[in-house]
Amino acid sequence: MANDFQEFLTIAKELNGIKITPLLIGSLGLEFLTDKDWQSKDIDIHVPGDARGWSVPVEKQIYNWKSIQLVMKKLDYKLINTHEHKFSKKNLLVEYGVLDTLTNFAEVRLVDLQNQTVQGVNFLIPTLSDYLKIYLASSKDSYRADHNNHKDFAKIAYLNKACKPQ
Repeated sequence: MANDFQEFLTIAKELNGIKITPLLIGSLGLEFLTDKDWQSKDIDIHVPGDARGWSVPVEKQIYNWKSIQLVMKKLDYKLINTHEHKFSKKNLLVEYGVLDTLTNFAEVRLVDLQNQTVQGVNFLIPTLSDYLKIYLASSKDSYRADHNNHKDFAKIAYLNKACKPQ
């Protein structure tokens, strides 16, 4: 996690510089919260965008998309998938999503996201209970059902236990 998290901080610092506070989500974010290795394969970052998500043209989904692309280019990333807002650099993958879709997708209230500051870099992260909502919603998604469900079910089991009142 250490290298991927450091890379996230590098990207997030640049995003902070253009007045964006990113949300660290996915396995890497869960690793940050739990200090447990979830074998993250990429860096999932959500930023402000259109809450309608996929129903909007891809170039209009993420606000400030052109500025974000310039940040990624400055950091030597190459856009490899426009539809998924995915970048690569050497063996690193970074995928952007829309923060504002979380409420409709998983009933995550944006005001409940936790503010974090690490090494002077500001970012948001879901609570464990919000992670549970996200992974439960994701487990119903047909793409994830075909590609990631085995990993998601382990996370759901862990989060169910972690979120249960003691």
